Amino acid sequence: MGSFGTLPSFSSSAIPESSCGYLLQELKLIWDEVGQDQLERERILLELEQECIDIYRRKVDSANILRVRLHQALAESEAEFTNLLLSLGERSFPGRPEKLTGTLKEQLDAITPALHEMQLRREERVKQFQEVLMQIQRISSEIADKQEDSNVVVNEGDLSIKKLEEYQNELHRLHKEKNDRLRKVEEYMVVVKNLAETMGMDSTEIICDIHPSLLGCLTGQQSKTISDTVLERLNNKVEQLKDEKQKRMAKLHKLGKALTNLWNLMDTSFDRQKFSYMDIFTLSTSVDHELGPGSLSVDVIRQIESEVERLDQLKSTKMKELFLKKQSELQEICNKSHLEVPSESEMHKIMNLIISGEMDHDELLVIMEEHISKAKEEACSRKEIMEKVEKWMVSCEEEQWLEEYSRDEKRYSVRRGAHKNLKRAERARAIVNKIPVLVNLLIAKTKTWEQERKKTFLVDEVPLLAMLEEYILLRQENEEEKQRQRDRKLQIQLAARQENSLFARPNTSSGRSTNNSLNNSFVSASPSIRRQATIKESEGLTKNSVKQGATVYKGRSMLQKQKTLINYRHNPSAKEDVPSEITITFSG
Repeated sequence: MGSFGTLPSFSSSAIPESSCGYLLQELKLIWDEVGQDQLERERILLELEQECIDIYRRKVDSANILRVRLHQALAESEAEFTNLLLSLGERSFPGRPEKLTGTLKEQLDAITPALHEMQLRREERVKQFQEVLMQIQRISSEIADKQEDSNVVVNEGDLSIKKLEEYQNELHRLHKEKNDRLRKVEEYMVVVKNLAETMGMDSTEIICDIHPSLLGCLTGQQSKTISDTVLERLNNKVEQLKDEKQKRMAKLHKLGKALTNLWNLMDTSFDRQKFSYMDIFTLSTSVDHELGPGSLSVDVIRQIESEVERLDQLKSTKMKELFLKKQSELQEICNKSHLEVPSESEMHKIMNLIISGEMDHDELLVIMEEHISKAKEEACSRKEIMEKVEKWMVSCEEEQWLEEYSRDEKRYSVRRGAHKNLKRAERARAIVNKIPVLVNLLIAKTKTWEQERKKTFLVDEVPLLAMLEEYILLRQENEEEKQRQRDRKLQIQLAARQENSLFARPNTSSGRSTNNSLNNSFVSASPSIRRQATIKESEGLTKNSVKQGATVYKGRSMLQKQKTLINYRHNPSAKEDVPSEITITFSG
């Protein structure tokens, strides 16, 4: 562009009116006509030139900006195209030109259709990812029992077919897991329903307690919950119900066995018809049987328990009667043989076991039969000795009667029945004379018996040998006392005879005839008086000796036991009423 100071020389007709040269020439003419100063002219022309330069600069800058924008748009398009290829997992696109040529606008117009096509592909791929991810998220939420999130975030950095296949495989796996869980839930619910029906329970209430959605799924109102928590609860509930079933089965097997034993023991047929359904529970517990609805219900168990309890009470009553019968039999055997009866504590223990139900019929029979067998065996081994003990007791009774008879002063008087007492006294003396031999024989046999069995021979809890030895000792003391009494009596009689001989001498004095006759009458009366005094004195001594003997013998417990045995022999039922201290004395 030329300077405004040096205007080009154009003819006035050649310069167009709209050009800068024409305008400058027009301006020069005006300045010439006006007479404008040359400096002023130069200043104005410089201003005009500067304004034109600024306008051109602005236009160049604007054109440069447009070029930069076109370069940037082309670079962005190429970068976006490359990113789309990478995110979609494709290496190339057939619609994209291999090499871009021409102006920037031509290059941009060449890549725009391919870019638009790739964008459409990306949008379609994103929709596929969203659909798969939404299904994955929904099934995962069902499995985790969480609220489903409606926002699905797709990673647009990787939209390749490979990644989509991975998500599809994950979705397929989740579908399979969901179906398996649904099948498990269905199986658990069927098992719960069957077990609850068998045990008389409400399956609806049980399933509702596990999870309310399961109850809704039964009515078709909502989908089943298949979370791990629900499956675990279902599994735990099934295990609990199975355990409860096994416990009830075991309880019914036990009750059935007890019921069968009680039926057989009581020999009842009506109850068996009433509880015929219990036959399956009387077999082995390992055998699985088909159980009908409510066959393991609480009501059935309570009904059977009440029946078993009723029969147990009846059995307890029968067993008490049997026990008392066997106890009476045992006591009878022990009483006959003077054996020690089993302790009351042991009998009370057996009775308590019967009442508590811890002892059955067979065990009771075994125990009691064992006691009875031992008692019979013991009685058999003691039979010979006890027969001689009975004989000894009878002899002691005769001896006691003979002692009392000997002390009777009127035994020789004429009265009714006196001759019978004399005959009995003769028999009693014969029996009493055999007592020492009988006692020695008893001692020998008792010692042999104790050596063979290595235990003491007891008669009503008293050692027999001690009784016999005590009896021998007392008999010896009694004989010695009798001998002392006889010697004392003899001495008194001798003294009386000597005194009588002194009073019986003859007197020849006639002057004393009257006195002699009086003395003779006194003397004749004196012996009779003295004899009576002697007899009274003898009787007094005898009574004193008896009292002394009673005092000596009073503390001897063995003889007291002997008297207890004698009383028991004549009145066994009064055994417990006999006083514990009885004194027996033998006096002549």
